[in-house]
Amino acid sequence: MTDPDVPVTEDELHAHVDGELPADRRAAVEAWLATHPDDMARVAGWRALADSIRARYGAVASEPIPARLNLRQIERAGRSWRGIAAVAAIVAFAVGGLAGWTARGAIGPMPAATFTADALDAYKVYVVEVRHPVEVPGSEQAHLTQWLSKRVGYQLRIPDLEPVGLKLVGGRLLPGPHGAAAFFMYESKSGERFTLYSTRTNGPDTSWRYNADGAVGALSWADSDVAYVVSGEANRDRLHKVAETVYAQLERPPVR
Repeated sequence: MTDPDVPVTEDELHAHVDGELPADRRAAVEAWLATHPDDMARVAGWRALADSIRARYGAVASEPIPARLNLRQIERAGRSWRGIAAVAAIVAFAVGGLAGWTARGAIGPMPAATFTADALDAYKVYVVEVRHPVEVPGSEQAHLTQWLSKRVGYQLRIPDLEPVGLKLVGGRLLPGPHGAAAFFMYESKSGERFTLYSTRTNGPDTSWRYNADGAVGALSWADSDVAYVVSGEANRDRLHKVAETVYAQLERPPVR
């Protein structure tokens, strides 16, 4: 029987997210998460990522298996040299397809819709958090800037949005389409929240683009291999005002 006092491992956290955790460890893992906010945030991020993947690609899992990949057909084909060659071709096709899917980010430009969707997903997950919306609070801005800049691989600048009534809550590290992404959250005195998402992109520079997903909206752009997304409630005028402030400060030469 599993000892409930044993520290929770990362494998157990993944099993918890996947619903595969042994029954005798569920209570221990839930108790651990209740007292370890960093792990709770990681679990929430994994769940959000899994939900996003299911939403985008879940339909593929229910598609019928192509006839050329049917095991009985492959077995019959394998009884002759010609069949063996066909099997080899099928395997090569499947492996090549998998390799192409895995390397898709390395060989083709990333559409703006990709990083915008990721930014909106992150906004929806963390904007509702009360106790743990960020990993590093805004009071530690110098550390936050240094840490996230090192992780994303380029020098970050955290905009001051006080002129539009928003105070920095803090930030966190997120997985991005081409490596790590930086995520900053801001909040007004009335509780209105906006987020700034930044990540590498191998696509061309783009002008501002507005996207809305229900009650949530985003303004995105790409500049010098870095993509930016400002997300908030789907109020286009308000988003524009916030994004203009962000853009102006990012374009301004840094103070030395």
